[in-house]
Amino acid sequence: MSQLITTIYTKSKGMPTLRQGSYFHSQELMEVCEAAPRQRPYMVVIHDETGRELCHMLGIVRYRTLILPPFLLIHCRILGEGVYDEDCGYKKDELFDRMLSALTHKLNKRVLFMEMSNLSTKMFGYKVLRENGYYPVNWMSIHNSLHRHAPEERITPKLQKRIDHAHERGAKTEIVSNEHDFKAFSKLLRKHHILKPKRYIPDDIFFRELMEGQNGNLFITKYHEKVIACAACVYSQGDAYLWYSAFRRKTFHALHPDTIVVWDVMKHAYNEGYQHMRFMDVGLPFHKNPYREFILRFGGKEQSTYRWFRFSIRWVNKLLAWIYRE
Repeated sequence: MSQLITTIYTKSKGMPTLRQGSYFHSQELMEVCEAAPRQRPYMVVIHDETGRELCHMLGIVRYRTLILPPFLLIHCRILGEGVYDEDCGYKKDELFDRMLSALTHKLNKRVLFMEMSNLSTKMFGYKVLRENGYYPVNWMSIHNSLHRHAPEERITPKLQKRIDHAHERGAKTEIVSNEHDFKAFSKLLRKHHILKPKRYIPDDIFFRELMEGQNGNLFITKYHEKVIACAACVYSQGDAYLWYSAFRRKTFHALHPDTIVVWDVMKHAYNEGYQHMRFMDVGLPFHKNPYREFILRFGGKEQSTYRWFRFSIRWVNKLLAWIYRE
């Protein structure tokens, strides 16, 4: 490992071309985050002595303004363990340890906390994360299989009737492709999350870059030209990921806009041949979570996983690690 070279890039310009893999660790997403305000990407890349890339991992630092002290919250989110050369001759855990240690050391005094989620398996990197000062919080994830059965085969007749009724009344979901629809998407998304401080909503530039890129789509659900729901979806390694969503449930309760937008995005993924529909966020890990129960109505599978956290304030990190001890 001493012969390996670890580099952290914050600008895509001048960065060598990286191997293909997860969208969440891609140069495309790095460029999207680089263009958007209040976000800064940190790409960790490891090369051997010959210059061959062995692995890379993207961390995204987010800047959030608050109405209460400390008024500015800076944190780093890592979505998955990165991209690796499986035939490089090095153990995956060793490379992961090197990347995580480098990124943690780089950001230790620059962010309040770091969060790692969406790992490929629950126990991936358990020892490495512990040794780097991270503590796990039990979380739940949900995904729907799309490759064996059609989505219609996994829902109840009651839910199917509700979906059909809304479609018959004129509710329809479209891919955002023009400025008018994009503004309607942004307006609804921000209004829906204005009282949900835990949910970070990027700048419009982020979603515009996502819309114009090759690995994502923005969706809006309309009813008589009124936008009643929206969603942002990205595609990676044969799977579709529902990243952001918003709906006008109270105003258009009879149409169930939350159900329609999730269903139509899932059907789009199925028709395009994606293997799974994965939900990036199904709410906090409480025993009873209405949103999680709502997502499970579509026939998905619930799976226990970990989200890992590390606070830069040592005593806070120790206290939280004790509170969430296993």
